[in-house]
Amino acid sequence: MFQQYFNEQILFCVFIVFASAATIQLIYFWFFYSRLAFGHDKGVSVQKLPVSVVICARNEYQNLLTFLPGILEQDYPDFEVVVVNDASDDDTIYLLRDYAKKYPNLKIVDLTESLNSFKGKKFPLSIGIKSAQHEIILLTDADCMAASPGWIDRMQSRYHDSSIEVVLGYGGYKKEKGLINKLIRFDTMRVAMSYLSFAHAGIPYMGVGRNLSYRKSLFYKNKGFISHYGIPSGDDDLFINQVSTCSNTRIEVSKESFTLSAPKTTWFEWIRQKRRHLSTVEYYKFHHKLLLFLYPLTETLYYFCFLFLAILFYQPLFLFPIFAARVLTSAFIYKRTMMRLNETNFWLLIPFFELFFLFFHSFSFLTKSFNRGKYWK
Repeated sequence: MFQQYFNEQILFCVFIVFASAATIQLIYFWFFYSRLAFGHDKGVSVQKLPVSVVICARNEYQNLLTFLPGILEQDYPDFEVVVVNDASDDDTIYLLRDYAKKYPNLKIVDLTESLNSFKGKKFPLSIGIKSAQHEIILLTDADCMAASPGWIDRMQSRYHDSSIEVVLGYGGYKKEKGLINKLIRFDTMRVAMSYLSFAHAGIPYMGVGRNLSYRKSLFYKNKGFISHYGIPSGDDDLFINQVSTCSNTRIEVSKESFTLSAPKTTWFEWIRQKRRHLSTVEYYKFHHKLLLFLYPLTETLYYFCFLFLAILFYQPLFLFPIFAARVLTSAFIYKRTMMRLNETNFWLLIPFFELFFLFFHSFSFLTKSFNRGKYWK
């Protein structure tokens, strides 16, 4: 009798944990993530503000050959492209000099190996920003292409008044064949669904350097990357975590504003990239870490408690409807987000991808210390 009562109590507690986790998940989807799926950011500048695009390149000859002309030929009246050659030992500098003859809006900053005694990309990026002549800085990477000739125009359009100092954009990955490509694009979309939705809700916490803009004066006011110079990564997310507020940050998610990058093609390269990205989370503000930790925690509890209770067929009249409510909600919000971010061909796989990333992110986070390195390339 006592054993039966004890078992019932355990099952009831597990059910309460499951229902609570599902409720928190629903709150994330409807209160936060729906903002990207359905929301529209008001306020567009009618001015065409001068823009400095800043790109850091280290042994990026082939990528610059392929993608840089699309940046230099943007349909915008007043912009420059500052490319920082960070001690490349390929033919990057010769390519840039050839481009400079054709494109007067290209500015080359050539660094030598001895100048960068810091870890990561922050030193060359700082030099690039300081070399820029315009107030509006727009960042991307050498392996990124602008999704349209209107990329600069759309990103700068959010600076509709002087209070706006940061604009967060979407940097996606090219659609290619294979499972790893779908996983990378789903993961990228889900990360964007989080940071763009939170920014829309007035809680900006990160941006991605593939498509990010801020004012040069903001960079100087906060002394650039000096507070986290010793950390190899974080030139994008740690800086935004430090300087963004509910009032100075906007998002831009029109399809013309996107950038696209070549995705990693091997598991080793991708895991290495994820470790680098996850290595900065511990330096976020506490309330950001709490919000970011709560979602995967409740997602894990939701799936594992459901599996445990479903095997025992415990309270099926309540168990399965709660499970279905979260599944249908996530499917609906994900579908709308995929449409908004122009992502396709993995919608039906999302439940399996969610389960995969419960383990993959845990593995990447726990092994992130294996990825420490001096250089950003």
